[in-house]
Amino acid sequence: MKTMKKILIVLFCLPAFIAAGEAGSAPAKNEVVVYNWSEYIPQDVLNDFTQETGIKVIYSTFESNEAMYAKVRLLGGYTYDIVVPSNYILEMMIGDDLLTPIDLGKITNFKNLDPKLLNLKFDPGNKYSIPYMWGTTGLAYNSKYIKPEQISKWADLLRPEFKGKIIFSDDLRDAFSVALMAKGLDPNTVKREDIQSGYEFLRALKPSVRKLDVTATKQTLITEEVWLGTIWNGDYLVAAEENPDLNFVYPEEGVLLWIDNFVILKNAPNKENAHIFINYMLRPEVAKRCIEEFYYSSPNLAGIALLDEELRANPVLVPTDEEMRNSRLQEGVGDTLAVYEEFWEKFKTDK
Repeated sequence: MKTMKKILIVLFCLPAFIAAGEAGSAPAKNEVVVYNWSEYIPQDVLNDFTQETGIKVIYSTFESNEAMYAKVRLLGGYTYDIVVPSNYILEMMIGDDLLTPIDLGKITNFKNLDPKLLNLKFDPGNKYSIPYMWGTTGLAYNSKYIKPEQISKWADLLRPEFKGKIIFSDDLRDAFSVALMAKGLDPNTVKREDIQSGYEFLRALKPSVRKLDVTATKQTLITEEVWLGTIWNGDYLVAAEENPDLNFVYPEEGVLLWIDNFVILKNAPNKENAHIFINYMLRPEVAKRCIEEFYYSSPNLAGIALLDEELRANPVLVPTDEEMRNSRLQEGVGDTLAVYEEFWEKFKTDK
């Protein structure tokens, strides 16, 4: 009964809260509220930003694009200033009118960014977004247990000798992209029959999956609880420092690309501070610190130039054109996301 009373109070108060926001939103404070992926900005970078500017960073994290998107929509965008969506969810946020245009005149460090990662079709002219990090989703395997010839393709995940030895992403789009590419299909398909075919691959793979998780990948590979798994390039590089038997594979069917971007919510109460924060994060020396901490690929060419030669030459951190020859950027699928979610729920609940 107490729980029901609390729910009723929240439901009663929420319209008034939203109405107050629509009437002018909360006044700006000397802070910036950032909603980001976990393990993505070093704490000392946040501390230094506050020390230099006097702007306090209120920082919280999410584990998936879908969870972030649902929360931002539920709260109407009043709770956060900056969010860091991947490109395919960014398209949806633009379509839902959740974002405010970024004043590039205030982003003087925009010049440090790689033109190849700007003005892409998900946000022409970077009206709403500034790329922060980008990366690949590939495969990591332990060379103590697996030979290179055993794992060169996404489809190799179905090999019987890997049963019970795989960690697989529980990120919906990553999981279906892997499945679709393994079947020779478009990872951005909007065809129901293709999505169902991807589901059938996932269903066949399920008995081989020891753990379905996106946060535990590094640790389970390091400890050798699993031999093999889907992995983001930054997570692989961190894990390989702890376990040198790990290797990274760019699958033959193609590698998945994603770009995570700074955006400012339409109803953000601290828009000016948000611009200051984004510009700070685009400084070359700040970008360098972020790369060295988490090992994700960066669009910041000036920051990459500051790295030592070994890091700059690492093809997992800075992929060559050869590694990227079959790359596919995850794109928005519009209302078809509901179809993906339908089959994803079916996969997770299948016995």
